[in-house]
Amino acid sequence: MDNRVGEMQVFLRVVEVGNFSEAARLLMMTPSTVSKLIGRIETRLGVRLLERSTRRLSLTTEGQIYYEKSLALIGELDELEKGLSRGAATAGGTIRVNVSVAFGVLGLEPLLPAFWEAHPNIVVDVSLSDEIIDLYLDRTDIAFRVGPLQDSTMIARRIGAPRRKIVASPDYLRRHGEPRTIDELAHHNCLGFNFRRSTPVWPLKERGRIVDRAVSGSLLANNGETVRRMAVAGVGLARLGDYHARPDITAGRLVEVLSEAMVGDDEPIHALYLGGPRLPHRVRTFLDFICPRMQAFLEGEAAGA
Repeated sequence: MDNRVGEMQVFLRVVEVGNFSEAARLLMMTPSTVSKLIGRIETRLGVRLLERSTRRLSLTTEGQIYYEKSLALIGELDELEKGLSRGAATAGGTIRVNVSVAFGVLGLEPLLPAFWEAHPNIVVDVSLSDEIIDLYLDRTDIAFRVGPLQDSTMIARRIGAPRRKIVASPDYLRRHGEPRTIDELAHHNCLGFNFRRSTPVWPLKERGRIVDRAVSGSLLANNGETVRRMAVAGVGLARLGDYHARPDITAGRLVEVLSEAMVGDDEPIHALYLGGPRLPHRVRTFLDFICPRMQAFLEGEAAGA
């Protein structure tokens, strides 16, 4: 194995103390081992580095050049490692984050100013999308996934499982009436999604069991924000996570309907990332800061705080 840096360190110690025996003692080697290492360097370079005498070693011209260059190189190596260590401690660099539109706007974005105050050297590259992306292909460090997870070798950190709600604007309910039973959904404009993984059914509780009720409507969108805005505009009914609908419900822009039918309709949210023992410190720092605060956000919403 090539260990030129180690050989340089031995050479430097020999020059510093002036003889093989003392250098060997400090390096916890035998004098013969130290002598062989110096001889190996000289053989590789094809020059003599040290003039040996019974009293003291002295540097040749080539030895002086090798000493100065080795000293500078080892110093640069030490600075490199110290710099990386400081960088790990202060957590710098860029983190690529993917998150759904609604959860990104409501759950992540409000936390970022405090995160940057604590960690000003981290750049957060955020992409808002309700589509499922490939972390490998998109070079993404963390994805906050809403909904059931597929089997994966990636690490999943659970954030929470907020309940979904069926909501509509007061204006829509005045014009079309409030649905009182699951069957009445067939007569309402139910806004939906166009994801490949999405199906035009709403799981609802009926007579003590969960049934998939087919629904239809005039809108299919690729993100929850569009669905929410159309519901606020009075276009139809929407099925949204409670953290997503709560600001509009509090402000009176949306009203929850069929609440008893939504019991058990939870929406799990996880932080998904590529794990392993060498997880970059900046990624771990981000997760440790953001995830507990996201959990508190979801729990506060669920409690009505």
